[in-house]
Amino acid sequence: MWDFYLRFALCMKKMITRNMNNAFAFVAKAGIGVLLAAAVASCNQTETQTTAAASTADSTQAKLEKIVYVNSDTLLEKYEYFKDVRVKMEEKAKKAQADLQSRSTAFQREVADYQQKAPTMSAADRQSTEERLARKQDELARHNQNASASFAQEEASENEKLYSRITEYLKKHAKQNGYKLVLTYSTSNPAVLYADESLEITDEVLAALNAEYASEKK
Repeated sequence: MWDFYLRFALCMKKMITRNMNNAFAFVAKAGIGVLLAAAVASCNQTETQTTAAASTADSTQAKLEKIVYVNSDTLLEKYEYFKDVRVKMEEKAKKAQADLQSRSTAFQREVADYQQKAPTMSAADRQSTEERLARKQDELARHNQNASASFAQEEASENEKLYSRITEYLKKHAKQNGYKLVLTYSTSNPAVLYADESLEITDEVLAALNAEYASEKK
């Protein structure tokens, strides 16, 4: 209120100075009320422009604050669902590696056994054994390729499930909180070079995702 009176007084001073030469004639014809009305209108216009500018700035700031980000490194490190998936995939990889190692070792023993016996074997037996070992070698290579392809396919499927779980939750979370854009940050892929920490929502998203997963496991 005091700011209004101060602005009013300044406007009055400017107008009185500007109209000093014909002020008395103006007052005589139109009365003091017209002068006051003009001064108030001028001050109100300035007030409206100032308020509109402040309102626009506040609106712009509000829109900017609706952009948030999630640290994907932290999310993957602490998301219990991803931890469980990672452990499961590591166990499968170890089993596949152990199976391949066992098959390779058995094949190597057969080759070594053949090499020892080859000098005493007939030409027909040597040819037959070599053909059999060649088939086993091909089978071992195909088994290795199939196992690798199967593991890669399952890994891709798990990654897709993980991505779907996180994005589906973020859609809900963003809608509930009025976020217009949710960015992701990772040290290995820093698409966002800088973001104010006040815009980070990793902790709240992580807590909600873990709570949701814990409920599913029950």
